[in-house]
Amino acid sequence: MKIPTKNILLLGFCLVFSSVQARPPYRLQAIAQFHFEGSPLKKSTMACTFCHINDTGGAPWNPFGESIKAAFRANPKWGIADALQGVMAAMKDSDKDGYEDALEVFAHTLPGDAKSKPKEDHKVLLERFMAAGGPDQYKSNKAAPVDSSDDE
Repeated sequence: MKIPTKNILLLGFCLVFSSVQARPPYRLQAIAQFHFEGSPLKKSTMACTFCHINDTGGAPWNPFGESIKAAFRANPKWGIADALQGVMAAMKDSDKDGYEDALEVFAHTLPGDAKSKPKEDHKVLLERFMAAGGPDQYKSNKAAPVDSSDDE
């Protein structure tokens, strides 16, 4: 049986379009909860490598992603907002670069990549972070906002 070319093209378009539109709710929650500006649909707002080794997401996870997974294992009833808040409140340095994860989130560096760390002195950054609300600034009681624009 021969499948019409237009059906094959339509199927291909649907597969490509659906993969471009897919954005995990965890990433959207992190963007909102960590107060990152920009479109949640753009990887430049928050790359998959924030938590994953690969820029396409999925396993394996970097040290920060592993910390989030550990928070879920330790607290099975938690949602992503709770896990993110818990990891921030723990003030742990997942990638062992000398800056706690919450400080790296505050400075917009990658908390799971030791090569990505704030340029600012730790003590000065910590003082600014605490003056801005410390780990409490990453609390969330709301679901992540949904942005339907695709400007990637």
